[in-house]
Amino acid sequence: MEIVNVYDFDKTILPYDSTEAFFAYCLKHWPRVAGPALSAVPLVPGMKLGLTSKTRVKEVFYRFLTCVPDIDWAVEDFWRTRFWDINTWYLDQKRPDDIISSASPDFLLRPVAKRLGVRLIASRVDKRSGWTLGENNHDVEKVRRFRMEYPNTQIDKFYSDSLSDTPLAELARAAFLVKGSQILPWPEGQDGRRMRKK
Repeated sequence: MEIVNVYDFDKTILPYDSTEAFFAYCLKHWPRVAGPALSAVPLVPGMKLGLTSKTRVKEVFYRFLTCVPDIDWAVEDFWRTRFWDINTWYLDQKRPDDIISSASPDFLLRPVAKRLGVRLIASRVDKRSGWTLGENNHDVEKVRRFRMEYPNTQIDKFYSDSLSDTPLAELARAAFLVKGSQILPWPEGQDGRRMRKK
């Protein structure tokens, strides 16, 4: 059985949200992306009430991609300077068998994972249409994708900034909550659950 470390990406390995930063980058270069993205705003209250899914809201938001003339060039240009924002604590402990599990789009994070030399599980989003291929890689979906793609793998250490990742944290021998530059033990008893000891 393979034993690996697993990391969230946004606000964990990278100190901010990569999708939000990429949208801001696109807005600066192609202001018309604002229109399609804003069409997701009316759906947010319904998501909070459980009337629509986060996947659906993100899919509507990702329509802004249709206004980006060359998405591959845009992603490459975006990471040209942003790559160096990756937290040094991660670079200091990075291993080649690491797995990043993120809700951000695969097409956005794939170049970073390749440059880092690590593996990636991310939301499958068509980079030209914005259509989501499957569920947003978030919460329990992270567990489903991990088990599907790496069935004979044990998580040794897991790192994330969000308690929504508790389902994946529960699979790890040890889990850590990242708060800025602080790496803290994962709190037990969140949502009535306790960490299972492996």
